[in-house]
Amino acid sequence: MRGGRAPGGHGSERAAAERKGPDRKGSDRKGSDRKGPERKGPERKGPERKGPGMGAKAPFHGAGKASFHKSAKAPFRGAQPTSTKAPVAKGPIDRGPRPSRPERDNRPPRPERDNRPPRPERDSRPPRPERESRPPRPEHDSQQPRIHDSAGDAKSGAPRRDGPSREEIWIYGYHPAAAALANPQRKILRIIATPEAADRLRQDASVPADITARLRVMARRDIDQLVGADAVHQGIAVLVRPLDHHLQDILAGLEGRTDACLVLLDQVTDPHNVGAVLRSAAAFGASAVIAPDRHAPDESGVMAKSASGALDKLPYVKTVNLVRAIEIIKEFQFWLVGLDGEAPTALSTIDLSGRIALVLGAEGEGIRRLVADACDHRAKLPISSAMESLNVSNAAAVALYEKARQGAGPKKPRT
Repeated sequence: MRGGRAPGGHGSERAAAERKGPDRKGSDRKGSDRKGPERKGPERKGPERKGPGMGAKAPFHGAGKASFHKSAKAPFRGAQPTSTKAPVAKGPIDRGPRPSRPERDNRPPRPERDNRPPRPERDSRPPRPERESRPPRPEHDSQQPRIHDSAGDAKSGAPRRDGPSREEIWIYGYHPAAAALANPQRKILRIIATPEAADRLRQDASVPADITARLRVMARRDIDQLVGADAVHQGIAVLVRPLDHHLQDILAGLEGRTDACLVLLDQVTDPHNVGAVLRSAAAFGASAVIAPDRHAPDESGVMAKSASGALDKLPYVKTVNLVRAIEIIKEFQFWLVGLDGEAPTALSTIDLSGRIALVLGAEGEGIRRLVADACDHRAKLPISSAMESLNVSNAAAVALYEKARQGAGPKKPRT
């Protein structure tokens, strides 16, 4: 048999040697002199295989494959380390008897509801105080400005970090703040000032003494945090509510006056310009400044600072429709004069005595066509050809001066 296993041969001796394992005499473990019994198997010789040019006998390699069989044992590689783990006992673990739970009958009885203390009846409770027995709230004088001091920490005196709402504005600067405190129609919420500004305000006779007694003195840097570092507050600021003026009330208050002046602004959006117009209008004796709700600024600290107190001395009226407002003003016997750089007539040639309303537009655009058509007269201010137009606040100051000059002199016939 060519492929079978023959008895004898070197292959069987190699397999027997592998089954025997290495000799323990040459073990690496020191001090080990024990010798195991030698195991000898029957010697089997396989057929000799001769190849061309080979004088020596080659072992049959088929017998060597027996060492890789499943039943063959791996050769001993030396002393194996002993395990330090304790032997695990096999089988169930005896943990002793399990403690029994207390029976329900052995538990202490729960207290009955009848043994609990009774709840107090409603009739035995002390009665709540009636509204009539409460002390009445103090009444405020409607003629004086009402102050709502909503300061922050009363112990440290630190200001609040929250800003004003839409219905609250900061008016800063000495003259705007003093005018707001002296205005009985203005609702005052807070007054803050540096020690120097507070002493100056207490000496001002136009400001009521009960108002200055409620101001809070704080450092300048704290005022900067409230009104803004860029605001020129001069050490004093007042938190107020905006004023609410109505056109009908203004016109009704001018009944019986033969000489009056109104200023109408058409789409003037810069609060600095509106504040400057308010200042000029108050200086030349105008009765009010009127602007549309849209494309016109609301009351603000910038406007009050530019007006330098005129915001609380002259009504700033907002109306829905400026053209409709012109028609209402005409019904109260006012003549409307619109300033237009393209008009052929100079302002000085028009009679401005009596009840006059001056209409001014934004710089560059001027008054709108519908507003200009609603005016009775259109006039211009003669300026040099080197400049195209004037700032609206400067034009208002020149026109108001001309109105005041003609009002003091003889009247001219209107055409």
